[in-house]
Amino acid sequence: MSKGGGRLSKRKGATAISDYRKMGYLPQALVNYLLLLGWSPGENREVIDINEAIGIFDIKNINKTAAVLDLDKLDWMNNQYLKKEDPEKLVDELIPALEEKGYVRKDGLDRQYAVSVMKLFQGRLTVLNDFIDWADFFFLKDIKIDPAAQEKFLTQDFSREFKMFISRIDTLEKFDAASIETTFREMVKELNIEAKVLVHPVRVALTGKTVGPGLFEVIYYLGKERTKERLAKWVKQN
Repeated sequence: MSKGGGRLSKRKGATAISDYRKMGYLPQALVNYLLLLGWSPGENREVIDINEAIGIFDIKNINKTAAVLDLDKLDWMNNQYLKKEDPEKLVDELIPALEEKGYVRKDGLDRQYAVSVMKLFQGRLTVLNDFIDWADFFFLKDIKIDPAAQEKFLTQDFSREFKMFISRIDTLEKFDAASIETTFREMVKELNIEAKVLVHPVRVALTGKTVGPGLFEVIYYLGKERTKERLAKWVKQN
C-alpha cells in the first residue's frame, strides 16, 4: 500500500523495478529497502548488506501487516548507499547519460575529471540522475542561468568586484581551492564588504545556480580560464 494508505497507483509508486533503476536508484539500495518492507534485522538497523541479511534472516520474523511504500524512506536509503559507493563506478553508470546530454564525448571524456566532480556532489545525491542536472555547468561551455537566481543576485552591477577577482585569480601562482579562498577573502576585506555579498553573485555567474558544492572548489574544478570567461560576461564595458 502507499504511505497515505490505499492501493498503489503509478502516480504513487506502483512502478517496475527497472524504472527505479532508470531514475537513478542503486540496486543494492532497492534490495535493502525491499527487505525492510516485511522484515527487520533488529536493533533498529536499516542499512544492511544482502549477504549479511541472508545469514540472519528467519521466515518467522516476517511482518504480517501490509507493507507500506514510503518513497521518502527509499530516497534516504539510496543516499546512504550513494555516499559509500566508489565514485568511479558511479561515473561509469552515468557515462551513457552524460553522452546523451552532450556533456561529454566517448572519445573525449576526461574520466578522472568526471570522478573528481562526482566527489563534490556524491554526498548530496538522492538519486544518481541528480548529478546530470546539478553538475551540468562543469561540462557545458554555455551554461543556463536560472532566471530567479539572476533576478536575486545579478541585477546589481558587480563589474568592479568581478574585474578585481578576475585579476586576482589570473595572478595566482598556485591555483587551488585554498589559495582561491584566501585571495577572495583578502579582496572582500579590502572592499569592506561581507563575503556573502559577493559569494552568491559569483556562484550564479559561474554555475547558473544558487546552491552547489563549495564555491572555491567549484572555481578550482572549473579552472582559471573558464572562471575568468564566465565572470567577464557580467562585467560592463565602459
